Formats: sequence, structure tokens, C-alpha cells
Amino acid sequence: MDQIIVQILNGLDKGSAYALIALGLTLIFGTLGVVNFAHGALFMMGAFCAVVLSRILNLSHEVTVPGETDFLGNPATKDVPYVYDWFGEAAGASIIDWAVPLAILFSIPIMVALGFAMERGLIKHFYKRPHADQILVTFGLAIVLGEVIKYYFGANPIQTPAPEALSGRVDFGVWLGYGPNAIVYPMWRLVYFFFSAAIIAGVFAFLQFTTFGMVVRAGMADRETVGLLGIDIDKRFTFMFGLAAAVAGLAGVMYAPIVSPAYTMGMDWLVLSFVVVVVGGMGSLPGAVLAGFMLGIIESFASLPAVVDLLPGINQIIIYLVAIAILLTRPRGLMGRKGVMED
Repeated sequence: MDQIIVQILNGLDKGSAYALIALGLTLIFGTLGVVNFAHGALFMMGAFCAVVLSRILNLSHEVTVPGETDFLGNPATKDVPYVYDWFGEAAGASIIDWAVPLAILFSIPIMVALGFAMERGLIKHFYKRPHADQILVTFGLAIVLGEVIKYYFGANPIQTPAPEALSGRVDFGVWLGYGPNAIVYPMWRLVYFFFSAAIIAGVFAFLQFTTFGMVVRAGMADRETVGLLGIDIDKRFTFMFGLAAAVAGLAGVMYAPIVSPAYTMGMDWLVLSFVVVVVGGMGSLPGAVLAGFMLGIIESFASLPAVVDLLPGINQIIIYLVAIAILLTRPRGLMGRKGVMED
């Protein structure tokens, strides 16, 4: 039972990332009809927003240590972060420690601006082009963004630690009556799950309960009719592209302590995120979330040592096998609209 609980937690953790990325992808496809192969790169850019803010907060200057000398007899020096000068040593150290959560605020305007620039500068020219053209141009953009990150940050993964207060483990064994240390789980992964759940709930609430969201949903269902009512639906859809970019970026920011950011990060998640979208149903936001968590849990159980010993490599392909099975029986996906991907 303890292994089952741990695997469910692992599945919810990974499923949270799948669901967030797939949610942004579905927002773009549902509003603009664009197959955005650069969405994984937006996830990567969010992770590097955390890296950038961490480096900014660690910028330092050299000061002389009174009364101390080095081995040559010269006055000893040390590097002191500027935030220590501005906020005091204790507050400055706390700010540096909480760099990843603070990167949430840092990344939102950057990711929204990047989304607007991508949509207005490039993708808008491909709205009426075949999906193959959209895939090629957005895939090329993903490669460019990856190479830019590689140029400035190098090819090696960059460790971005979680705050010390959230880097421990939660002892579920005590809560569930199994005894101490029977079921322990990293605290930051739980934080990531609850953060993802809050973002997903926020996006659904925005679309469901605000006038702006209602117009967007109407435009997703019948764009021409909404345009005939005198509503500039294109501007609203551009905003949704920026929102989708922000969602992907936030997913990347909070995932940085779990998997150290690297320039290959976007490509690693690209194919999996599209599998999630297709399984959930192209254009279906609830389907994307459902498929994300479902596939995350399935992949987690497929990674059990007993399963891998019985079927070596199954944990690497189980998501694709499930996708094949679902699409063979239900081409539109779990919650896709009738006619989508059924031609």
C-alpha cells in the first residue's frame, strides 16, 4: 500500500506538469487553431526565468573583511550580494533563498510579452496556412529559442534549488498510521502539485465566470458569429496566447528545482505534451487536464521496479501505448468534440 501511495503522488506530480503544459497548448489550439510546437520551449523559458532571477539576486561586490588577512598578508576580501546592502544580511539571504517562488512574479510579464511577440510577429501569418506549415515554423522557433538559451547559459543543466523551508520531506506514514518514515515524499513536489491545481482552477474560473472568458469561449465555438457582433475577437485571442505562454512559463518556473533547467528541456517535454493534448481531445480544456493527470499516474505505476523487471522499458513507452489504444477506439480523444481528428 505504501508503494501505491507513493506512485500516486509521483503520478500527480508529473501529471501536474503535463496538465499545465497541455492546458496552454489547448488554449492556443482552441482559440487560434494553431498547432504550436514551440510550447515546450515556453516551458523551458519559464524555467530559465527562475535561473535568471537567481543569478540577479546573487550579484555581488567585493568588500574587505576588517581585521583579517589572506595567506600573503594582504587584507582579506569576500563577495557580498547587493541585496545584503539593500535589505540587510538576514532579509537578503531570505530573498536569495526564495528566488524560485519570487520568479513567479518575475516571469509573468516576461512570458506574456514573449507570447504576444510570438503571436503578433510570427504565428499570426500562419493562421490560414495548413497545420503542417504551422508545425514547421513553430518547431523551428523552438529550436531557435533552445539555441539562444544554450549560447547564453551553456549546455549543462543549472541547479536551481527550492527554498530551504520547502526542500524537506513530508512524512505521510505518520498521518496515515503506517509509522514514521514509512511513506515520505519531497515537500517541493507537493507544493508543485498544489500550485498547478491553483493555476488550472484559476484558468477555468477566468474562462467560466468572467465576461472576457465567456466571449473567448463563444469565439472558440463560433468565431465568425462573434465577429459579426462587433467584437474584436482577434485581440482577445492574442491575449489568450499570452495567457497560455504565461501558464507554460509558470509551469517551468516551479519545475526548475525538480529537474535542473537545460536548453533541451523544451524538446524533452514537447512530444509528451502533444500526446497529452491529443489523448484528452484537441481543443478540450477539461480533456487536457484529465489526460495529463491520468497519463502521469499511469507512467508512474509503469516505473515500479516489479513492472520494469517484467516488461523492460515499459515505463518509456507506456504513454504512447495508452495514446494508441485510446485513439484507435476514440479518435477524437477522451473529451474531444465530435468531428475533431475524425476525418
